[in-house]
Amino acid sequence: VLPQAEHIHRRDELVPEEFITKMGELGFFGLSVPEEYGGVEMGNLAMILTTEELSRASLAAAGSLITRPEILTKALLGGGTEEQKAHWLPKLASGEIMVGVSVTEPDIGSDVASVKCRAERATVDGEDGWVINGPKSWCTFAGRANVLALLARTDPDPSKGARGLSLFIVPKDPFEGHEFTCEQPGGGKLSGKADATPGYRGMHSYTLQLENYFVPGANLVGGAEGEGRGFYLQMAGFAAGRLQTGGRACGLAQAALEETVKYVVDRTQFGQPIADFQLTQYTLGRMAALLAASRAITYSAAEAFDEDERAAAPLAAQAKLLSCDVAVEVCQSGQLMHGGWGYAEEYPISRYVVDALVLPIFEGVKPVLELKVVGRAVLGS
Repeated sequence: VLPQAEHIHRRDELVPEEFITKMGELGFFGLSVPEEYGGVEMGNLAMILTTEELSRASLAAAGSLITRPEILTKALLGGGTEEQKAHWLPKLASGEIMVGVSVTEPDIGSDVASVKCRAERATVDGEDGWVINGPKSWCTFAGRANVLALLARTDPDPSKGARGLSLFIVPKDPFEGHEFTCEQPGGGKLSGKADATPGYRGMHSYTLQLENYFVPGANLVGGAEGEGRGFYLQMAGFAAGRLQTGGRACGLAQAALEETVKYVVDRTQFGQPIADFQLTQYTLGRMAALLAASRAITYSAAEAFDEDERAAAPLAAQAKLLSCDVAVEVCQSGQLMHGGWGYAEEYPISRYVVDALVLPIFEGVKPVLELKVVGRAVLGS
């Protein structure tokens, strides 16, 4: 991954297929999938360690790849039918099926319960299912993905809030590039356009529009009993995503620390390597200590997740909060240690900084986690 990371970032190119193939062969996509469904089931700590090392090479082109199927896997294990697990989990574990998670909408961010994209029962060419209409945004990897894990409103009554939402596995053709259109024989259409971002490049995040897009009835997660349970299944997946984000943040911070150490040893000012100055040593010490704290809480949360995912969800949110803040501080401190060259794309530290800035935002934006997840959990206990 590492030799290609800078090229992917600079040119905003799609993750190479060889990454997906090799990760699939190594079992990275099946780390939380039970062996009976084709996974390796090594637990959440193994997942975090893998995510961390991949993120150390590239956050967007590797570290985040295994998070997308992980979120759908958790939803299927938590509420899917036996037929759905047997059909989808082996494909997810092998990397045959890549996933885009489609929850956010242009005017709906943290208030997930207010999702408006609607799904209505319909029969198309003799097959019972649902037609989906509405926009979605910030759907990472939606172009290349074979399916979208999409949250839609199945109860038209907005007062039902979260109870009116259901989770669908939406099939689509994979596309390269920054725009795509997927048209169905019956007239349904799914189109997407990637939003330009300063960092976190390689997977591309799309704004989507669904127009009478048909989804078979069998793709409603949980079947008939899953109608109205989509919010809760999605939140379980998000808890796992937050835990993984802690691991991603640790990997990115590790990369920044390593790159900074290399630079300060080689860079000479005032007749001596800048590594000899006490302020440099203090800064490196603080970076290392913060990273150690991030790892401690993230690994602890991963082990707690292996014991009881529901009970460990607040700790996973805490790990995400701390580790993402640390990644931003460590990357920016490393950039300052590089001086003017820290702002040049010639050095990887500039990529680390723009990648780090997204971490406190996705998988639960920092203020909402503080207020509605961690804060409430503390008061509730």
